[in-house]
Amino acid sequence: MSDPKSSYGEPVEEPGDVDDVVGRANEGLAEAEAARRDAAARSAASAETDAPDANGSDANGSDANGSEPQAASAAPDTAGPLAGSRAADGTPAEPDPWESEEAASLDYRSTPSDTAVYSSAGNDDAPTVVNAPVVTPSEPVSEPAVGSAAFAPQPIFVQAPEAPRPRGNRGAAGAIGLLAALAFAVLYFAAWMGFGALAGDVTGENVATTALEALGTWSLWIPVIVFFLAFWLLGAIINRGRWGAWVVFGLLVGIAAYGGHILGALFQAPFWMLTAREGAELVEAELLAPLAIAAFVIGRELTIWFGAWVAARGRRVTELNIEAQREYERTLEAGPQLVRQ
Repeated sequence: MSDPKSSYGEPVEEPGDVDDVVGRANEGLAEAEAARRDAAARSAASAETDAPDANGSDANGSDANGSEPQAASAAPDTAGPLAGSRAADGTPAEPDPWESEEAASLDYRSTPSDTAVYSSAGNDDAPTVVNAPVVTPSEPVSEPAVGSAAFAPQPIFVQAPEAPRPRGNRGAAGAIGLLAALAFAVLYFAAWMGFGALAGDVTGENVATTALEALGTWSLWIPVIVFFLAFWLLGAIINRGRWGAWVVFGLLVGIAAYGGHILGALFQAPFWMLTAREGAELVEAELLAPLAIAAFVIGRELTIWFGAWVAARGRRVTELNIEAQREYERTLEAGPQLVRQ
């Protein structure tokens, strides 16, 4: 008789928690099959021993028609593997593994996905089917999704607001100074023509010629340029100051315009072609000239009135700077704010 393990093969071990259950079920099937074959072999051997030979006697020499009863006729039918508690030869029958407590406690209900099929190498063509129960955990274990790991909160660095830069008034003073210089040029040219008319140098016949000649001389434009530079320099110094500063220091701009008139006369000479004596005489002649006095007066008055415009604009800039500083202080007191977009 062949070894049942060699006929049916080693049980296939399934990975997971059902390994022990499948292994025990497979061992029970192998033992039951071996018991069935042993019982069938013993039954066949007993039938051959008890059968009468050709002379009408059995294998023990007893007559088939004799008074001794045959053991085979009195013995119960042992054709099945577990027909009684003992087999035909008197040996105890193998216990049924499917009636054990361990087999009774197993749950053999299964779905088509948890059925393991083991092919038999014996004479049976039908495969042996073992229903392996699927053991599921009581609570589902969820794997963390990719990228869903919890991170510790990171600190957020907020850039502090910068303090507002005070606005200046120097650019406005320069722009207003250009208008003041244009006004100075017009008034200075009018004074020139007026004093010429009083002296008899300008008449109705030559007024146009004299005007064109005056517009092309250094004596007209040098005082204008000097006035503009003096006005802008004073505006850069006063900046956002009040109008009173322009009234007081406007005298300096008038003096600069007065010096511009003398400098214009030197350029008109021209001074590089004059001797020192001639240059000194020219300067002395222009010190109390009516046009020089007019340049001083015009320069000072224009500085006062155009300086009032610059001062008004400086006062507005000062208010804007104060408001910007207050807004900056309120922002610092409020602290960083989280804006959701």
